[in-house]
Amino acid sequence: MDRFATIASTGCYLPEIKVHNDVLRQRFAHLPEFVDKMEESSGIQCRWYAPEDWATSDLALPAAQQALERAGLRPEDVDLIILGTDSPDYITPATSVVLQHKLGAVNAGTFDIGCACASFPTALATGAGWIATNASIKVVLVVGVYLMHKLAQPNDPMTFFYGDGAGAAVLVASDKPGFIGAAAQAGGAYHRHWGIYSGGTYEPATVASVEAGRTTVKMLERYPPEINHEGWPRLVRKLAAGCGFQVADIDFILFTQVRKGSIELVMADLGLPMAKTHTVMEAWGYTGSACIPMALDDALAKKKIRSGDRLVMVGSGVGYNQAAAALFMP
Repeated sequence: MDRFATIASTGCYLPEIKVHNDVLRQRFAHLPEFVDKMEESSGIQCRWYAPEDWATSDLALPAAQQALERAGLRPEDVDLIILGTDSPDYITPATSVVLQHKLGAVNAGTFDIGCACASFPTALATGAGWIATNASIKVVLVVGVYLMHKLAQPNDPMTFFYGDGAGAAVLVASDKPGFIGAAAQAGGAYHRHWGIYSGGTYEPATVASVEAGRTTVKMLERYPPEINHEGWPRLVRKLAAGCGFQVADIDFILFTQVRKGSIELVMADLGLPMAKTHTVMEAWGYTGSACIPMALDDALAKKKIRSGDRLVMVGSGVGYNQAAAALFMP
């Protein structure tokens, strides 16, 4: 009998500290009209921060708990935890194993996926593969979480984007089709454009690198907009062709929530109406590895996605990595 992975539930956590654009207007008063221009180009009006004594695993925990509760499952029922982030608790060990401990998922194996903001669709596809090929794996908890503001310099203008948050989905085994397939693409020539470049093996952290700010996230060179504007439609078409459906067959589609204008351009390229997508960056900021599951949870809450819909999720992260996944909603 065929085994499929299907989404049983989702969860979302938005922390409590609101940082409106007016706060950043004061912080970056020395950059006239900077915040106004960023707001206009991205759609972001505010973002939310976790407490300064929180780690990424603390942020992931309530989203994971909510998803399990909605599925009617206990932490002990989880067979595998896959956590996607590029703002981990530590370089090593994996943040997923810390979450496993805090959650009390004593029977679960864990691992992290670290392809930045492409991590959630990548993790979802990976979890579906584990379910499809292992009879002992019945429940997979997939989490996307982002706490990048703690790894940024407060005076870095790119902090305009960073909002904290977490989203989760519970995948369960089913005999009915759920997960359809996935596709990925990358452009490693851009790996020096945006990242944290000291603290790993390329440049172990030193007093000098810390003082110079190289252990914090920085954009060293601007990404060409066509990476997303051309890359997302290309990836969606690659996914559709590989999975045997037409782009027009997509009932709903979610993208990395970084610039609303980019989503509008890509939807037009694909010939899909904006009614078939959803955005949350306006109120929540750019929540990176968490933004797709957070947008999914919010779209479900607003009843924009219905049972039986063919859903596509497209993630795009620094490096660059891009991944897309398709599934039928139960």
